[in-house]
Amino acid sequence: MTTRYAALLRGINVGGHKKVPMAELRELLTELGHGDVATYLQSGNAVFSSASDDEQALATALERAIQQRFGFGVDCLVRGGPYLRAVVDDGPFPAAELEGKQLHVTYFSQPVGPERLASIDAAAFLPEEFRLGDRALYLYAPNGLGRSKLAEALGRPSLFKGIVATSRNWNTVVKLAELTRE
Repeated sequence: MTTRYAALLRGINVGGHKKVPMAELRELLTELGHGDVATYLQSGNAVFSSASDDEQALATALERAIQQRFGFGVDCLVRGGPYLRAVVDDGPFPAAELEGKQLHVTYFSQPVGPERLASIDAAAFLPEEFRLGDRALYLYAPNGLGRSKLAEALGRPSLFKGIVATSRNWNTVVKLAELTRE
């Protein structure tokens, strides 16, 4: 029995740094023994099938393989299809009424409680909003992420110290859920 997974690589192919060609990422995942490997966009999204049910072990193996192949470290999160579909289904904002660039999900390596975000005065950023989910943060930024003051506040390293976090826009969130459907 195999499970469909998405690998979410953090901070690759941005501004010419940490270049990981998608063809080589697909090759690397295949060399790790995974099947049905595909990539989505150039920003560190891959899908694959594996008999393993250990997301953390899959992520660690991929991180090591990237370090060996490319000579630099990359944080990776691996999430199964059911989880990715739940993230879409549990979205607290009316995604059907919004553009993909207005809604984002930040995936976390572990659960994040509201105490981590207690220093954020949510009312000061309206109409921008965020909500916590299962190892995820949903961000509504009506003018896009690049202009979002709330995204800037949420991006402070001290807020999520010790946690791997990587964000995707809603279009990518939905596409990864589709690509990992069993």
